Amino acid sequence: MTTTQPVGERRVVANVLRGSIGNLVEWYDWYVYAAFSVYFAKSFFPKGDSTAQLLSTAAVFAVGFLMRPLGGWALGRYADKFGRRSALTLSVTVMAAGSLLIALTPGYQTIGIAAPIMLLLARLLQGLSVGGEYATSATYLSEVASTGKRGFYSSFQYVTLVAGQLVALGVQIILQQFLNNAQMNNWGWRIPFVIGAAAALIVMWLRRSMDESEHFEAEVEAERDPAASSAGANQPARGSLRMLLQYPRECLLVIGLTLGGTVAFYTYTTYMQKFMINTSGISKSTVSWINFIALLVFVVLQPLAGALSDRVGRRKLLIFFGVAGTLLTVPIMTVLAHTKNPIAAWALMMGALVIITGYTSINAIVKAELFPTKIRALGVGLPYALTVAIFGGTAETIALSLKQANHESLYFWYVAGCIGISLLTYWFMRETSSGSAIDTDAAATDNISLTKADTSGAEPGRDLAAARP
Repeated sequence: MTTTQPVGERRVVANVLRGSIGNLVEWYDWYVYAAFSVYFAKSFFPKGDSTAQLLSTAAVFAVGFLMRPLGGWALGRYADKFGRRSALTLSVTVMAAGSLLIALTPGYQTIGIAAPIMLLLARLLQGLSVGGEYATSATYLSEVASTGKRGFYSSFQYVTLVAGQLVALGVQIILQQFLNNAQMNNWGWRIPFVIGAAAALIVMWLRRSMDESEHFEAEVEAERDPAASSAGANQPARGSLRMLLQYPRECLLVIGLTLGGTVAFYTYTTYMQKFMINTSGISKSTVSWINFIALLVFVVLQPLAGALSDRVGRRKLLIFFGVAGTLLTVPIMTVLAHTKNPIAAWALMMGALVIITGYTSINAIVKAELFPTKIRALGVGLPYALTVAIFGGTAETIALSLKQANHESLYFWYVAGCIGISLLTYWFMRETSSGSAIDTDAAATDNISLTKADTSGAEPGRDLAAARP
């Protein structure tokens, strides 16, 4: 027993790392669009002032979100039917295609209206990929994590999600040091998309060597058992929409959990960069550094908060985010709008990121703990992706539209209101770490393994459950 546990923990760490690195590359590809839109907006949308051009690229950004529910359904269903590893490999392949298409598409002056159409097509592919990536990676990281440490290990989904944005900003900062503004606008913005496409292809190869989730393998094995097959003959197929409809309360919980979190996240991260440039009047290069340092600290906060949730529960962290976000979003954004000092701007952004950590660090595990293995990826992915498409994907477009109409402050109240709605969900929901569906399935799987071992003459002293991380 003294040697089995360290080996099991090392296996967990290895699986989390292999799952996370692909997640990082996928989200890098997704965020590169937002980070570099201030440079390529003129190439695809040459008419109008800078705000109008950003509004056009933001609209394409939002349309990409509309594909996320389709990705959450298609790849979530695929992950529940054919395995988490296969779905993760497929999602990063689609992302590579989208990034390469953006990198190679000529500008409006060269191919006319075909340029923004190609940009839209590429963004649709990326939206499909990210919609499936979130569901499958949240499921995979939650399932491979050790019992009692699921909050800590699953927090690495947002560690790598934010790290993807951080790497995108890092690439932007490096390019800004070597290329002038004209070069960045003309061709420099294509470089990060080439990097993303190449990295996605490498990850596609790496993911093929990942371990499959033991929870998924146990579910498939259980279905092969004659007794289980006859008992579930009239049940909907694993990973199907009919199966998902048997969990309406859990689906509504995912929507309530996500609404305020996704609006706040995209406001405090991707939109914050444009807000500091367009509204606060801080230079692009300075804003890049502010965002980079703030997000670097934000990454460190995720596993700390995830580990805290393993000790005090998930619900307390969610309520912290709900209360603080509802009360402090308007003051933070109002003060930041009139702040030109880089240190003050960083402190305000950091305060907002500390608040959102109560959601980001544990949102994956909370949703995964609601559903059984047979429907977990689809259950996490589809309602989440629908909510993100409707609210997260439109956040930046709503913000820029209100700014163009000279009512930008209304957006601050909109964000606070969305968080307030989610606070109601957090307040009345149960603690998901108690009676987690993940732990319930793991215990059932161990019981099945022990029963089979007994009937086949297994060694009486062997601890089969110890083999499970």
